[in-house]
Amino acid sequence: MEAQIGRETTPKEYISRLTEVFTEVRRVLRPDGTLWLNISDTYAGKGNQGDFIDPKNPNGRNGQAVALNNKVEGCKPKDMIGIPWMLAFALRDTGWYLRNDIIWMKENPMPESVKDRLSRCYEHIFLFSKSKKYFFDYKAISEPIAPATAERLKRGMKGGNKYGKPVPGQPQPQSINRPREHGEIKDADINPLRNKRDVWKINTVPFKGGHYAAYPPKLVETCLLAGCPEGGIVLDPFMGSGTTGMVASQMGRHFIGIELNPAYTELAYKRIGGEI
Repeated sequence: MEAQIGRETTPKEYISRLTEVFTEVRRVLRPDGTLWLNISDTYAGKGNQGDFIDPKNPNGRNGQAVALNNKVEGCKPKDMIGIPWMLAFALRDTGWYLRNDIIWMKENPMPESVKDRLSRCYEHIFLFSKSKKYFFDYKAISEPIAPATAERLKRGMKGGNKYGKPVPGQPQPQSINRPREHGEIKDADINPLRNKRDVWKINTVPFKGGHYAAYPPKLVETCLLAGCPEGGIVLDPFMGSGTTGMVASQMGRHFIGIELNPAYTELAYKRIGGEI
């Protein structure tokens, strides 16, 4: 499709166009707003696909017979290009605060017929903020502590253990390593929740609509719980099938979506409206 992002001749051009988009996103974002950005990587030197036809995309995902990453400046054939980090550093240079690299791990990833490297099962989600201080509801996405953690807290701890003393960079020992008598800490004293970790295990889910890269709603829900208060506004500059808008609506958030493809726009309207 004319003017679509993703068919640039070089990764640098691709990063440059994305940077332009997210510079405008930063301009309209409220001072305490955040950006949750999902982007995956690719390899150099993929080359000509010949007569192979992808049954899910008979016309090709980007409409070309020869991959645009056939030759990449600075990369040898078969090199991983590093697209996510190229974009992350470019956005940081424009003023965004790069706060987290979250690993979205899928236990049901697309299979890959490769024999000389590991199969990919994760993508990056970068958390950016517009300002040093920003809205982030860590309690809304807190996760249960491990059962073993509670048991360790209830056990006694001798004062001579090496972790019970301050160490460089950690002036106070962790609560779990402080000297105490057995049974001193009771169940009622233990916080059953901990801060969410930066590896999220969220599987993809089937979607019957004509879009082959729809997010699982759980992924969007997690980002919105932490990054947008109820009644707030969510902006998705690459709306696609409308997963973000659907989840935002269900969670009591307002939504603005931008999409170049009219077919996807129609699909998103139906999804957000609950028709599919």
